[in-house]
Amino acid sequence: MSVRLKLASIWLPDFILKRELDNVARNTIDGLDDLLKQYVPSKMETLIKNHEILKGKLEQRRSSMAMAHNKRVKILIQELGYEKAVKIGRKSMFEVGFKLGQDARRKLGVGDNFKDLELAAGILYKILGIEFKIENKEGNMFMIVNRCSLSKYYSPESCMILSAADEGVVCGLNKNMGMRFKERITEGAPECIACINEVKI
Repeated sequence: MSVRLKLASIWLPDFILKRELDNVARNTIDGLDDLLKQYVPSKMETLIKNHEILKGKLEQRRSSMAMAHNKRVKILIQELGYEKAVKIGRKSMFEVGFKLGQDARRKLGVGDNFKDLELAAGILYKILGIEFKIENKEGNMFMIVNRCSLSKYYSPESCMILSAADEGVVCGLNKNMGMRFKERITEGAPECIACINEVKI
């Protein structure tokens, strides 16, 4: 385990949390905007005029980011239909998350062991206001999210699409691991549950 990863897992100052949240917001919003430019360019003018700038404390910034996601996801679904919007949205957000995960792996010095993955995921989720635990159930690893600040703001459709970014982050942090959400708070579940598996090559 690298010193950087260990220290960051213990404490991160508020300005770094804000900076990293802004980075996540910029990348995910840009990813959705790229889809809109490709599939419904006529809707981009309104979004450009009302471009979001994150301000205030962490919770305000998280709310602003989630609202920006909701706005774009709603347009995609209205214009493309639910199935197509979810399919292309999840693919795009997975790719965005994968790059964010690779970047975090490099900056934090994340190794290939599961403990490093768990610590790094904890750091990234702290930025988003998400708390989780890892459980081993009969040899299967599960991430159980018991608190998610974004769930207060996300539509179920936005959560469905944006959760693919989380899945991409895990793969970016450790190319040998994959994650897939099975239950979501935004769909009425008491907790979000994601299965974490070793990727078979």
